[in-house]
Amino acid sequence: MSYKYINEKGVNMDVLFINPDSSAQAYQDLAKVFSAIEPPTWSLLLAESCRSKGFNVGILDCDAERLSLDQSVSRVQSINPRLVVFAVYGQNPNSGTTSMIGAFELAKNLKKHTPEIPICFVGPHTSALPLEVLSEDCVDLVLLNEGVYALHNLLKSDLDGELSLIKGIGYKKQDILNGLTPVLNQPEVVVPQERMDEDLPGYAWDLLPFVKQPLDLYHAHFWHAEFDHNQRTPFAAIYTSLGCNFCIINRVDNTDRVNASHSRGMRFWSPDWVITELRKLADMGVKTLRISDEMFFLNRKYYQPILERIIEEGFDFNMWAYTRIDTVRKDALDLFKKADVNWLALGIEAGNQKVRQEVSKGSFKEVNIREVCETIQAADINIISNYIFGFPEDNIETMQQTLDLALELNTEMANMYPCMALPGSPMYYEAKENNWKLPDSYEGYAFLSCDSQPLPTKYLSSKEVLKFSDDAWQKYFTNPKYLDLVEKRFGTQQRENVEEMPHIQLKRKLLGDEL
Repeated sequence: MSYKYINEKGVNMDVLFINPDSSAQAYQDLAKVFSAIEPPTWSLLLAESCRSKGFNVGILDCDAERLSLDQSVSRVQSINPRLVVFAVYGQNPNSGTTSMIGAFELAKNLKKHTPEIPICFVGPHTSALPLEVLSEDCVDLVLLNEGVYALHNLLKSDLDGELSLIKGIGYKKQDILNGLTPVLNQPEVVVPQERMDEDLPGYAWDLLPFVKQPLDLYHAHFWHAEFDHNQRTPFAAIYTSLGCNFCIINRVDNTDRVNASHSRGMRFWSPDWVITELRKLADMGVKTLRISDEMFFLNRKYYQPILERIIEEGFDFNMWAYTRIDTVRKDALDLFKKADVNWLALGIEAGNQKVRQEVSKGSFKEVNIREVCETIQAADINIISNYIFGFPEDNIETMQQTLDLALELNTEMANMYPCMALPGSPMYYEAKENNWKLPDSYEGYAFLSCDSQPLPTKYLSSKEVLKFSDDAWQKYFTNPKYLDLVEKRFGTQQRENVEEMPHIQLKRKLLGDEL
């Protein structure tokens, strides 16, 4: 295993970024073979940003190395950094919360064995519920929003007496009457458009562990590699922009009940910056690449020059990107395909128009979904369609409509999730207002965990929603029509690989299973 924590001058580390491992609890047995292992993009961005300011940094990726708690603690003890930062992010919509499973477990053990090292948290869940996170005994500090400037200023400080002066952090203040009391300082700005290339100058790829070659511990999603396990590594994921309307990480105030719908203002790295990072990845042998932007296919002004440069460079990546069903432009699809964007992820969400409009509050333009899918596939681009069961207006009939639509569209991949009111989302506060039952653990927010606890609807219990969602997943991936498509598109062996997935049975406490 290759890793490096102390620089050539023997200077102690200023900050160690930790990517926790929550895979076993979040994905159960799917984690052993089929789930992806993604590079910790936010740890990489923050590490490079801090390094550009002269700080000595490191990354401990417990997920990629599959480290036990004891191994992780021992590694931190040997490094002995001034500050530990848990950058709790993830590429799935719920992973910012579900990754807190492993983060808190490790943080508690670190606090027990290395109480002298301050522990800091940053990420979307922390931004949504900073006081709740800070109230944990194992957490000393939190970074609000993306945390870039707050972290720089924190590392310039003594990590103790100067905390009240640092914008964008939360810390524990000694109170004579109440002991340690969580306090949130004034907010800090996020990195503005004009400073993106300078203040977030790249990814610290060289700090990641590997066995034989860089990024070989990271595995693409099974389908992204065309259902071929041999094509899944080395793998990387990058952002070309920051900020979206679905993530609370870019909040810039401490107001109570702020949610993701209040977040606005996308910021973009320059095409030169993006191409520089892609060259690094190409030189490291990466072929399978994810563009992690929530809405890469949104603004032609920004995606077109990037795609044109990718074509000019001739990288030969196998890429996938996100789009929204109502933003797909037929006249841009050829450009995407020429740039080797071979997969587009579509948030179809629901088969019933009324349900779909209710959850989006009318923000989605109604389009012909079938026509959009046909247009994408006609451009020789594969589709990952995303469906959610259990919206507040859902009943058995409307959920069946969603499943029927999924079976009809028969896209190359489909994700089927039970509805979760994730912290920081508008639905989370709607659930709180209406006293809807919310999970009482981080495992409860994980789509595939044993403890998964989706929202009840106006007509259905959480148990009914979860059972329907699990059954829908089984029906889709055992459907002969779908398996025929996989074989036709990718090959006989790939079909056999897909046929193995439904044999992995998820255990669900809500449905009466026990571990």
